[in-house]
Amino acid sequence: MPCAVPPLARPTACAALLTLTLLAAPGAGGPPQSKPSLTGANLKQLRTEVAKLIDADYPRLDALYRHLHAHPELSLQEEQTAARVARELKDAGLPVTTRVGGHGVVAVLKNGPGPTVMIRADMDALPIVEKTGLPYASKVRTRDRDGRDVGVMHACGHDVNSTCLTGVARVLIALKGRWKGTVVFVGQPAEEMGAGARLMLADGLFERFGKPDYALALHCDGRYPTGHVNFRAGQMQANVDSVDILVRGKGGHGSAPHTTIDPVVLAARIILDLQTIVSREVSPTDAAVVTVGSIHGGTKHNIIPSEVKLQITVRTTTDELRKRVLEAIGRVAKAAALGAKAPAPVVQVRLDDYTPALVNDVALTGRAVALFRAALGAERVHERPMSMGGEDFSRFVRAGARGFYWHLGTAPPDRVAAAKKGGPPLPGVHTDVYYPVPEPTIRTGVLTMSLAALDLLGKREE
Repeated sequence: MPCAVPPLARPTACAALLTLTLLAAPGAGGPPQSKPSLTGANLKQLRTEVAKLIDADYPRLDALYRHLHAHPELSLQEEQTAARVARELKDAGLPVTTRVGGHGVVAVLKNGPGPTVMIRADMDALPIVEKTGLPYASKVRTRDRDGRDVGVMHACGHDVNSTCLTGVARVLIALKGRWKGTVVFVGQPAEEMGAGARLMLADGLFERFGKPDYALALHCDGRYPTGHVNFRAGQMQANVDSVDILVRGKGGHGSAPHTTIDPVVLAARIILDLQTIVSREVSPTDAAVVTVGSIHGGTKHNIIPSEVKLQITVRTTTDELRKRVLEAIGRVAKAAALGAKAPAPVVQVRLDDYTPALVNDVALTGRAVALFRAALGAERVHERPMSMGGEDFSRFVRAGARGFYWHLGTAPPDRVAAAKKGGPPLPGVHTDVYYPVPEPTIRTGVLTMSLAALDLLGKREE
């Protein structure tokens, strides 16, 4: 799983873009064990009740998942997806507000005095032609924001996330006698662009629907088996920035390069020099990624163009490191141009593309993890390393909510076991052959999210 992007930006900086340069794994002890309110017989009984509700609801959940998977929509184009999620929440009896920050969906369930818990699911898909061979595989093609004809695919599991949101809503409605407080269900657009959280907050999400005390979200992970979850306390993902460089030169005929200033060669030099930022300017004990994901220039074999465009994704672990790496990118580009007697390049850091690092609340994480271990079994709950991916759920946390974000395993257990023994590698998210196994992934998602919310909202003794 990258990033708040203005409306005209290209959806290349993705929050779940798991290039996954991983840091060293955290200690085996896990997060501090803040105790959940649901324990022992109470948890066992409530888990049984939730599981029965999921059993009864599962045909609807499965049908919704397959529909969403077969009908994906790109970031900022989620009109039909949002309409379907809104319909599911309305059918459950909730008041629903649409078009919050674009195609955002918000439903509020009030049940007396108590804390406010926000449950968020992202809804958008990716510009990828699906090659899974599933009977419900996407065949959708559309135009992206640059006018290009692209395939569209749920290659990051947002169809599962949205499905779980509706399932949790029905569970919490059915169990209103077991909790007090307010739940705000959020269907978020444009996570793949990193724009959705920013747009919803700018449209008054917290002011209009209440600032949550807690914010919960889950996501799919193709490297863990179905029925399992993984987590990290504290910082879980990185800062993400998008940088555009317009490399300028002097065009001319390919047979007379001496009369030109070749921006293709200059761009190649810049790309190579950028690699020294991480290898020679960043401490080996820190983590940063500078990846040139796109290079465009020229029209014909024998024409030296006048400019080349580079698009770069930048991942950093701290705000201070972010500042230094972004400064270094501009310095490297300008120095290369100076050495070639070329016009100064145009270096644009897309400030609206910035997605801050995702940091889970340590105490809240410990509380939820203790609950998950009791409900699923400790062998199904895994501490994961930090990744250099990004996630704009972080904006809700930075806006003041105590946040916990975890991952659902989505791969067949036998394939996970085979991969660990040197067999075929597991397909990662953002690839054309990735898909989550719906059963029991969806059940696990609805169960863990429902229990996490019920634990925070559980009635207290007067």
